[in-house]
Amino acid sequence: MSTETISCYFREVLFAVGELRNEMILPATSATPTKILHSPRWNPFFKDCVGAIDGTHILARVPASEKAAFLGRKQTTTQNVMAAVDFDLMFTYVLAGWEGSAHDALILADALERDDGLTVPQGKYYLVDAGYAAKPGFLPPYRATRYHLREFGTRRPQNPKELFNLRHSALRVTVERAFGALKNRFRMLYNKPFHPYTTQVKLVLACCILHNWILRHGLDAHVPSEDSIQSSSANDHANDENHPDNVQWVAMRDTIANQMWAARVALNG
Repeated sequence: MSTETISCYFREVLFAVGELRNEMILPATSATPTKILHSPRWNPFFKDCVGAIDGTHILARVPASEKAAFLGRKQTTTQNVMAAVDFDLMFTYVLAGWEGSAHDALILADALERDDGLTVPQGKYYLVDAGYAAKPGFLPPYRATRYHLREFGTRRPQNPKELFNLRHSALRVTVERAFGALKNRFRMLYNKPFHPYTTQVKLVLACCILHNWILRHGLDAHVPSEDSIQSSSANDHANDENHPDNVQWVAMRDTIANQMWAARVALNG
């Protein structure tokens, strides 16, 4: 079989998989996720949370004239892929193709402005990391406060903010586990691509579609455990100065944190 024939079939299959996007990547619903509903650790505090959002960097190949814009934090040429996931590790939204240097807040703004973009069910929200602002539909952790389990060690949360961050981290790590599973299944995402950039973007989306198909059929051998994930710290990301926190959502976060703390104090006497 000639290289030209292989390329032709490759394009046809890639197109066919891409056509399954609306069938396989379904937006979040307003129902309280089962993982939250049946856990006193998270319910009722996160009852309005429908998933988690984050970005991941995928190696990219672009013309030399465009390379500077695609340099990510590790000075590697990447595309920045933003995704929303539910607590079953299913992608509910994917936006691939942004330059590696793009700030997460900018990519989120683009996702919200698109005709077929990210939607947040009325009265609900996604958990995000400290690189995003607190605003309607998006709830980050407290900054400059211990966040991931490893940061706590044997020292338990000492105040409402730390308790909120610890539980926020335990839920938000879901999106990082989803990215880990995606890359473990499709090892090519770790390698430098050789396709045109538009094809690289389509390949990422196709992998996300196939990831959901695999999970829907109960095949999850590539999902990493929570302990193996190096979760982002609340101190790892500075908030974008052009996207300040919403006062009402900061107050809502304080309310949730105080309710968590009060419930813990009541339980422990």
